[in-house]
Amino acid sequence: MRRLTDKTLVIASHNQGKIRELRDLLDPLGYTLLTATDLDLPEPEETGLTFEENARLKAVASATASQRPSLADDSGLAVDGLDGAPGIYSARWAGPEKDFQAAMKRVHDALQERSAQNRQARFVSVICLAWPDGHVEYFRGEVEGTIVWPPRGDQGFGYDPIFQPDGFAVTFGEMDADQKHGLDRPLSHRARAFKRFAEECLEG
Repeated sequence: MRRLTDKTLVIASHNQGKIRELRDLLDPLGYTLLTATDLDLPEPEETGLTFEENARLKAVASATASQRPSLADDSGLAVDGLDGAPGIYSARWAGPEKDFQAAMKRVHDALQERSAQNRQARFVSVICLAWPDGHVEYFRGEVEGTIVWPPRGDQGFGYDPIFQPDGFAVTFGEMDADQKHGLDRPLSHRARAFKRFAEECLEG
């Protein structure tokens, strides 16, 4: 496992929700953060068939273009009653306008059409750290939960308002950042992946 010694890190994303969550996690650790938006980097086409492949595509493209270590997250919602959909296509279910209200309704409608009783689901996050020389490391985090309807809460982003994590009476959309991302007891998929990344790659 390669350690990250450079204190400047590029977040290979244009997704403001992801950038905000990763900043919340990285800022206390003293890293200088740049984003793909800051550097005007293009978004690579996500042609991978797994979260790992898509995270790698984004991280390697950013590291190559910026010549700095780059961190990319690929994540999504996998619903058992939909055979794991939307999965790696979670963002694409929101369409070019990134309309996650429509995407959440699409999940609900698809479950209704199937008369699916199994509303168990999980959020998956794979973080890929890439260096300019092409070396990469992967870190995966998952959290189990249930799809609820109607959406609840206006915290977070994406599918958060319809995902109620196991053991809680509230959705991710009703939780504040501390509840989701505290590194002592990380709850969210992204925080769990990040904790593994921090333990393996970051300098103390």
